[in-house]
Formats: sequence, structure tokens, C-alpha cells
Amino acid sequence: MRRIRERNRKRILDASVEIFARKGFDGASIAQIAERSGLPKANVYYYFESKEAIYSTIIDNLIAEWDAALEHIDIRRDPAEALAGYIRAKLEFSYKRQAQSKMFANEIVHGGRFLSRANRLHMRAVTLEKAKTFEAWAKAGKMDRIDPMHLFILLWGSTQFYADFDAMVENMLDTKRLTRQQLSLAADTIVHVVLQGCGVRSDGRSPPRGKMRPKSSAATP
Repeated sequence: MRRIRERNRKRILDASVEIFARKGFDGASIAQIAERSGLPKANVYYYFESKEAIYSTIIDNLIAEWDAALEHIDIRRDPAEALAGYIRAKLEFSYKRQAQSKMFANEIVHGGRFLSRANRLHMRAVTLEKAKTFEAWAKAGKMDRIDPMHLFILLWGSTQFYADFDAMVENMLDTKRLTRQQLSLAADTIVHVVLQGCGVRSDGRSPPRGKMRPKSSAATP
């Protein structure tokens, strides 16, 4: 019974993400979600009391995945490895969870109406906590002193662009769908630029995976 419940909830959430990403909250309906999920409307309401409840659940799940990616930013790690890991995790999310990323972008474009106060406070608190790691690395001489919040904004913009503006990415790369090879090159490029721009100094361990290497001694992919 529990397995059936989990499977049906997943079907509803997966269907809802696609519809919300295309039509936004206002343009989506329970009827559309039911049709897309292959379940009766009554079943949708059995698992979620409202469209708002479905939407909020998706937002909560998305934030949880972003929290997981942030675990790469750990003061105990080499800054080059940590930043590379975070960038690759965010790009992987954009590749695998494109609809979720677009849905969140659509929500923000419309003023974040359904982004709860708890969500806002949580995201800010988690980011501020991780910002202390950048400050500690700078104090230890492992990277330049750079405003951590603007660095995070830059990282989000560069990684989420591949999901939120996929049509432009695909046009510029002359492809119908971003390939794994192109995603890897994107990661290598972003990591290279960020590490060089932040003046990251390696602790001597192996540099992050990737082909691009600068001429200087800073660790890069």
C-alpha cells in the first residue's frame, strides 16, 4: 500500500512539474494534472488537498535538492574541489531537473507569490552559512576576498541558465538537446573561470576533473 501511495504521488508530482513549468501556477489545473498523470481527479485530491499543496511540495523538494548540492561547500575541503563539485552538481540538476528549474524561475519572475516566508528564510540562512566558508578560505589565503553572496548569485545564474534558457543554449550550440559532452564542457568552462576569477589556491591535492587548465598555478578542472 505504501509503495502504491509513493508511486502515485510521484506520478502526480512529475506531471505537475511539467504543467507548471509550461503554464505557470495560474495556467495549470487539477484536471490537466490528472490527465497528464493518468489518474482520476479524485485520486489527485486524495493525495493533495489542492493545487497549492502540489505546487508547494514541488518547491520544497527542489530546495532540498539545492541544499544537497550546497554540501559540496565544506570548509574541510579544498576550495577548488568544493567549488567544482558544487558547480557540477548544479549543472547536473539543470540537466536532469530542467522542468523544476524552469518552474522555479517562472515563480520568481512572477514575484515569488508561492515562495513561503519559511522557504525564503531557509534559503537565505543556508546561503549565509555557506558564505562563511568562502570568508574562511579567503582569511586562510586559499582564495581572494570576494563578496560571497554575489559569488553565489553568479554561480546560480551560470548553472541554471542551461535549464531556464535551454532554447537559447541549444540555438547557440546548434543542437536539439544538450548532450552529456556539452554539459561536461560547460562545467569545465564555468569551473575554470570561477576558480581563476576567485584566485583559488589548491592545497596540493589532485585538481577537479576536466580538461581545461590555466597557465597559472591555480587549481582548475
